[in-house]
Amino acid sequence: MAGAISASTDGFLTRLQAGRIPDALTQTSLDEAGLGHADLLALFETQLTSRRLDLEARRLGAEKRGFYSIGSSGHEGNAAVARAFRVSDMAFLHYRSGAFYLERAKMVPGETPIWNMALSFVASSDDPISGGRHKVIGSKPLFIPPQTSTIASHLPKAMGAAFSIALARTQKKLDAVMPKDAVVLCSFGDASANHSTAQGAINAAALTAYRGLPLPLVFVCEDNGIGISVKTPDGWVRANYANRAGLHYVSGDARDIADAMRAAREAEHIVRRLRRPVFLHLRTVRLMGHAGSDIETSYRERNEIEIEADQDPLLHTARRVMESGLMASSDIEALYTEIGGQVRRAMETACDRPKLTSSQSVIECLAPPKKRRFPKAGDLLPSAPDDARAKREPQHMSRLISLALAEQMQKDKAIVVFGEDVAKKGGVYGATTRLQPKFGPARVFDTLLDEQSILGMAIGLAHNGFLPVPEIQFLAYVHNAEDQLRGEAASLSFFSKGQYTNPMVLRVAGLAYQKGFGGHFHNDNSLAVFRDIPGVILACPSTGEDAVRMMREAFRLARDEGRVVIFVEPIALYGVKDLHETGDGLMTAQFDQIEGEAKFGEVNKIGDGEDLAIITYGNGSYLSKLAAKKLSAQNINVKIIDLRWLTPLPIPSMIEAIGKCKNVLVVDECRKTGSPSEEIIAALNDRQSGLSIARITGDDTFIPLGPAANEVLISEEDIVAAAVAAVAGQNKQAAE
Repeated sequence: MAGAISASTDGFLTRLQAGRIPDALTQTSLDEAGLGHADLLALFETQLTSRRLDLEARRLGAEKRGFYSIGSSGHEGNAAVARAFRVSDMAFLHYRSGAFYLERAKMVPGETPIWNMALSFVASSDDPISGGRHKVIGSKPLFIPPQTSTIASHLPKAMGAAFSIALARTQKKLDAVMPKDAVVLCSFGDASANHSTAQGAINAAALTAYRGLPLPLVFVCEDNGIGISVKTPDGWVRANYANRAGLHYVSGDARDIADAMRAAREAEHIVRRLRRPVFLHLRTVRLMGHAGSDIETSYRERNEIEIEADQDPLLHTARRVMESGLMASSDIEALYTEIGGQVRRAMETACDRPKLTSSQSVIECLAPPKKRRFPKAGDLLPSAPDDARAKREPQHMSRLISLALAEQMQKDKAIVVFGEDVAKKGGVYGATTRLQPKFGPARVFDTLLDEQSILGMAIGLAHNGFLPVPEIQFLAYVHNAEDQLRGEAASLSFFSKGQYTNPMVLRVAGLAYQKGFGGHFHNDNSLAVFRDIPGVILACPSTGEDAVRMMREAFRLARDEGRVVIFVEPIALYGVKDLHETGDGLMTAQFDQIEGEAKFGEVNKIGDGEDLAIITYGNGSYLSKLAAKKLSAQNINVKIIDLRWLTPLPIPSMIEAIGKCKNVLVVDECRKTGSPSEEIIAALNDRQSGLSIARITGDDTFIPLGPAANEVLISEEDIVAAAVAAVAGQNKQAAE
C-alpha cells in the first residue's frame, strides 16, 4: 500500500493494530475542552501528519538524502496550543513543534505545510523560510520567526516582543506588526527550563508583571522528562513555577489532546484578558529518541522506552476518536496510510528540488534586503531649548553622543533607548543624559541587570516595528549574553531569507585606557566577540564628531537596511576635550556644525604624509595623533587612517588611503590574539604587494589596576618608537 511503513518500526501502528489502546489519563471531557467532533478529527489529522513527517524524515536521513531528523514525536499535543491561539499571536517555537506548525497552517488559506517541511528536511533552496540553510520551523505568513537548535535562546526575545505590544499601544504606533490585543508564545523543553537564559527571561517577564506592567506572553514548557539522556526529576518544573510571583501557572497533559486543549484555552484566556505572563506546563513524552542519530537504548532501559511508547499521544487521541464513534481502528489505519503516502510523495519530490550550490547563494541573506523606511510627515518632534544651547557649544564625545541620539529620536518615533541606568541617571558616563525628560519613560527606560534580557528585549522590539537602541554598560558584559547576538540577532535574516529582520543600534561602552580601573569587566580591550559574528556591523569612533556622523549612518543602516549595528564607544575618550595642550579643545566639536554621515565602509584619512601610514581606530587614533606631532619634529611625516568600521573591514577604502606610502604601521589597542590587526595585515598581504608592514598591539593579558595597566597597553611612546623603526628600516633597505 502506498506510504506503508512496517509496523515493526512504527510504535503507533504496532499498538493500533494490536488493539493496545491506553486508558484515559485525565477526566477532561471534549465539552470541557471546547472540542467538537470536527475539531477533534482535525487535530487528529494534524497529529498523524506530524508523525508521518518524522518517520519519513528519518527514512531519508538513513538514506543520506535528508538532514537533521530531530522530530516532534510524542509532542503532537502542541497542535492544541496552535488551535487555541490566533495566527496573529507571534510564536517562537522549539524544534519539536511540527504539529503546532501544521495546525496553524490550516488557519491560513493557500499554505502547503507538508511540502514546505519536506523542502526544509532535504535542505532545498526552494524552502520558503530558510532557502535550504537549515531545517527550521518557521513561516512569515504563519507569524513564526524561524529557530534552529534552540535551547532557551529564544525566550528573551519572546519576552521583548511581548513587551513591545503594550509599548506600541502607549506610543500609538500605527505601523506595529502585531495587533494591540496580540499575545506572544514561546515553547521549550523541561531541560531547557534549567538554562540560565530561560531563567533570566522568565524572571524578567515575572518582574515586569510584578511591577504592574503588561506583558502578554505564554511560556509553553513541553515536559517530556528528559533532556537528550539526562532525566528531569519528577515534579521539578511544577515546584519551580507553580507559585512564582508575577507568573500564572497552568498545567495540562498534552498526551491527551482534550486536556491539552483545556489547558491551552485556559492559558489563552488569562493572557489575553489580564495581559500578564503565563507558564503553560504540558506533560508530553519523547518517542524515537532525541534525534535520528540517537541510540536511546544506550542510556535508557528498553522497558522504560516501551512504557513511554504506550502513552503515545496518537494512541490517546485514537481512543477519543473511537469512543466518540467517529472512526474505527481500521479507518484510522487507512487514514494514517493515506497521509503517509501524501507525505512520502512530497518528500521524494522534494529530494529532486534544487540545493544551494555556491558560497554567494549561501551568504546573500546575511545582510537583509534593503527596505527603505522614512518617518511619516509630522513625526518630527520639537527641539528642546537646552539642546539648542548645547548644540552651539563645543562638547566632548559623551555629550555629542547624547545629542546625536536625541537628533535621531526626534526624527523617528520608532526609536527606543534602554539599558541599565540609562534613564534618570543618563548612563554611567552621561551618554544618554537628558533623553528621558525629553522623550518620556516609554522611549527611554531602565532595565533589570541582565544583558540577555536587554538584548532579547531589543530583538523582540524589532519584531514589532521598533528600532531599538540597547546599551550594554561595559564591553565585557556582552560575554554574559553574546549568544543573543550570535545565535539570534545575527542569524535571523540568514535563516529566513531576509523575511525577518531585527534591526538595532547596540551601544557598548568599551575598550581600555580608563584610568583607575582594572580587571576584565570595566577595562576590556578585545573586540573578538563581535568580529566572529557573520552579518553584524561593528563601528568604533575616535572623536565626538565622528561619533555623531557614524551614529547617523548606523541608524540609516538599521532603519533602511535592517542591519544589526554594534557601536563601540571608547570610554576613555568620552570626556576628553583637549588633544595636544590644555585648553586647545581639539577633541570637542559643535553639534550644529557637524554635517552629514560617515559612510559605511569609508575610512577617515588624517594628514597626507607619505613616509608612513598608520592604520588604527578608537584610542589608537587618539594616541597616533599625539605621536604624529612628535614624529613631525623628527621629519617623519605620517598619515593616520582611522578605520571607523571594523566589521566588515573597509579594505578598499583603507588601501586607497595608503596611497604611495610604502611603510605601514598598524596600531591596534586590542590584545594581540584575535585583534583586528590580524585581519588588517592579512588583507594587506593578500591585496597590496611591496609594503613594509609592522604592527603594535596590547599584550595578551587582562588589564591590571592602576599604573600597571600602562605596561600592557600601547602608548604614545610605543607608536613613536615603532614608527621610527619602520621608516628607518625602509630607508636602510632603499640604501642597500
